[in-house]
Amino acid sequence: MKIAFLGLGNMGFHMARNLAAAGYDVTGFDVVEKALHAIAEHGVTPADSARAAVDGADVVITMFPAGQHVLEAYQNDLLDAAKENTLFIDSSTIAVDDAKQAAEMARAAGHRAIDAPVSGGTKGADQGTLTFMVGGNQEDFDQAKPLFEVMGRKIVHTGESGTGQAAKVVNNMALAINTIGAAEAFSLGENLGLSHQTLYDVMSTSAAQSWAVSTNCPVPGPVPEAPASHDYRPGFATALMAKDLGLAKAAIESTQTPADFGMAAYRAYTDFNTEENSGKDFSAIIQTKKKG
Repeated sequence: MKIAFLGLGNMGFHMARNLAAAGYDVTGFDVVEKALHAIAEHGVTPADSARAAVDGADVVITMFPAGQHVLEAYQNDLLDAAKENTLFIDSSTIAVDDAKQAAEMARAAGHRAIDAPVSGGTKGADQGTLTFMVGGNQEDFDQAKPLFEVMGRKIVHTGESGTGQAAKVVNNMALAINTIGAAEAFSLGENLGLSHQTLYDVMSTSAAQSWAVSTNCPVPGPVPEAPASHDYRPGFATALMAKDLGLAKAAIESTQTPADFGMAAYRAYTDFNTEENSGKDFSAIIQTKKKG
């Protein structure tokens, strides 16, 4: 199976590397030339263009920043460059409507398509322990599943096209809410005289336990591998969380779903996503919870 992997950023780089390490024939492309040089050292063949990468591929995986990039790439380069009946897998995080449109474009061009956004951050991408949320028909899911099993640990078939993105939007909204809750708890605990380690020991083993506490703890010290213990180097950057919450806001409004905490998280991260903070891990939002 020949795979084209387009988008070799913080996530895509590791995902493509893991596929190559598993023995797949992977050709990669990214607009950042440095990424191409780096991926070549890990068994991925660099291509001169997206069209060149897609030529002859059985599967095309995209990992792009936003829906417009996916739709533009499908329209301008990828669909007409691919051989007939190519399976397109988009692992970007984009709007549900964009995912449905991308799938329709692919099928109209004689191909197959599934949306397969991921959760787990750069650590999960590096270690091959991502969670995949996959929208598409059963046959296409079954063909893609062995690839997902190389790159991830948990693979969930969510339903038809667009439902993978729906699951990702909902998941990240809940993650943002949990992270803000953990940040406020640690800030209040500090103001009440509790050490971070003491509160972590309680929260990580009690009813308040969550990924935002036990794995991505927002204060330095208790979890040595967490971004907070490394000056909030992502991880999952604030700019990406703000983007995902924008997608959640649009979904909340389009479905008229009461989601006060989701909207509050959207506003909090939109305000926090300044030039100074956009590159920090999203757990750095605890910095807004300090006294004074």
